[in-house]
Amino acid sequence: MKRIRILAIASLFILLASAFGCSQEPIQKKTDKNAPAATAAAPESGSQLDAILKRGTIRVGFDTFKPWAMKDKNGEYIGFEIEVARKIAEDMGVKVEFVPTKWSGIIPALLTGKFDIIIGGMSVTPQRNLKVNFSLPYEYSGMSIVASRKIAEGRASIEDFNNPGTTIAVRLGTTAAEAAKNFLPKAKILFFDEESQTIQELLNERVHAVVASNPLPLNLSKEYADQLYLPLKDDFTREPIAFAVKKGDPDFLNWLNNWVRVTMSKGWLQNRYEYWFFTNEWENQIQ
Repeated sequence: MKRIRILAIASLFILLASAFGCSQEPIQKKTDKNAPAATAAAPESGSQLDAILKRGTIRVGFDTFKPWAMKDKNGEYIGFEIEVARKIAEDMGVKVEFVPTKWSGIIPALLTGKFDIIIGGMSVTPQRNLKVNFSLPYEYSGMSIVASRKIAEGRASIEDFNNPGTTIAVRLGTTAAEAAKNFLPKAKILFFDEESQTIQELLNERVHAVVASNPLPLNLSKEYADQLYLPLKDDFTREPIAFAVKKGDPDFLNWLNNWVRVTMSKGWLQNRYEYWFFTNEWENQIQ
């Protein structure tokens, strides 16, 4: 009898437990109304390096600066940066597409995806680095002054050009423009979209001098020796030149940094730099 009672109580307990369990709502996680909204999942986006390899072409943004990039007699682009871009494409196993772009708008064009990378003699600056990432420097460039013999004769220092009576021509958006403003704050600075415009102003004696990265001033002083001269023996700045890419792409940046290390260690970069900047063997290709 006692055994029957125990079985009955156990059965009743099981029935009550089942009923109670079925009546419960699923347990909900409590939410804190004051807590910040959960961060949305990051969109899936591969490296630009993967996109280039898949496309089979690297798109290169640049503007023309002699001898960094210029057109030859046949209308093809040649120059130090053009050769660097072709070498990068070769080492990637892809083709290269050149996308000429005005210098003043070249960073916005990169950010909107018009091309994959800027290979254009771009100096690293803190302001530019807020918008793009830079690779390791693959070259260095310095600012110099080329002046008119007629209207700036006898000047031999930065101070000689830093006065209200002096007019300087520079290309808009370049570090030459920044250097002119910083080193020659008292002079009148004129800004032009194209490098050729600054040179024409100087040859026409409408400005006393042009500030630009070497070897342009050096080459101009040789080409127009009867009209122009170099007031300074040495460059008055030294600026690192690097590739610029979009932010947030460590794989692409890693590949470029190692490309710079390896190519520099083999002497290829120095060899090509000396060819384009310290010889005139290529001059017959553009004249």
